[in-house]
Amino acid sequence: MMIFKKELDKGCALLIGGAKSGKSRIALDICNKSEKKKIFMATAQALDDEMKKRIQRHKAERGDDWITVEESIQITDRLAELDASNTVILLDCLTLWLNNLFMEKGESIESIQESIDGLLKRLSQIKAVVVIVSNEVGMGIVPENDLARMYRDVAGSLNQHIAQVAKKVVAVMAGLPVVLKDE
Repeated sequence: MMIFKKELDKGCALLIGGAKSGKSRIALDICNKSEKKKIFMATAQALDDEMKKRIQRHKAERGDDWITVEESIQITDRLAELDASNTVILLDCLTLWLNNLFMEKGESIESIQESIDGLLKRLSQIKAVVVIVSNEVGMGIVPENDLARMYRDVAGSLNQHIAQVAKKVVAVMAGLPVVLKDE
């Protein structure tokens, strides 16, 4: 399935959608079409048995031509280390990274915003191709507590800023990609 007019040679693409919408599968398809070195940057943490099984299943689905880098917090630093023009990096998932920041930094929006600003700066200068997967969390029920509403608001803002930096943006619904931006 051809999604973009032409393959991305550097910069980033954002795939956004709801849980189990098919965005990770489509992101893998995009990256697998590249001849570049493939790196999967996982932000998930195996905190329970279900997540451990999910992580193992995803590793098996990717295959042997992928290098897996697990980084739950310092993704900007890891992107800087891995940045090369011969590389495609699949960053999955941005909203899990944001969750990890909230777990580490608490409700310190200033500290979280510093991390976001650093990521945006890194992405605007990236030589590699970075395909980013993120959840759209603002289309559901309004959360019942302050922290969950704060997370939803920051996630929405983060997705907007990434979409501005990205050369390509795809919304995924029911496994179907809808191209929103294709520079």
